Amino acid sequence: MTDGQLRSKRDEFWDTAPAFDGRKEIWDALRAAALALECNDLELAQAIVDGACITLPHGSLTESYDELGNRYQLPAYTLTPPVNLITESSGESKLSESAQKQAQPPHCREEFQLRVRLSTGKDVRLTASLGDSIDVLKKQLEKQEDIKVIRQRWFFSGKLLTDKTCLQDAKIQKDYVVQVIVNVNPSVLPN
Repeated sequence: MTDGQLRSKRDEFWDTAPAFDGRKEIWDALRAAALALECNDLELAQAIVDGACITLPHGSLTESYDELGNRYQLPAYTLTPPVNLITESSGESKLSESAQKQAQPPHCREEFQLRVRLSTGKDVRLTASLGDSIDVLKKQLEKQEDIKVIRQRWFFSGKLLTDKTCLQDAKIQKDYVVQVIVNVNPSVLPN
């Protein structure tokens, strides 16, 4: 798993977890506490947990309870990155991008304007072909709208699109709209 994939998976969890069980304000507090832990600010994390009346029976955020007895479970990847996290160097990504373009059959290069709807409410048109991967389109959106790739999550027909997915594989055609959730980076409090 790469750093970008980890962030996407974390964002997907935090966006969907409140819909299943428990109270949204507790999920928000748990997310803020997890972020504080990631920044090694244990005092802030403890203050958030205490302020939201969250009980940690095992001393870890992986399992917690609110004051009404609702149980909240956090997967390990939301709290700490895996030890075998793959780091992407810019040279490797350029190589893989050029390798992807070479592997693309020439008949898939028929270009069209793909409409992308940002979570900010703005519609953007990108030049795309059915053989383009989501990763290539994320980079194009970054150049066009100055939205970093790691802040983008692409959805079509209610499903998260991974970086390796091609438009053709997701059955996305030229008249369709793809939704892009733009993740706003939370500000980190100074120590």
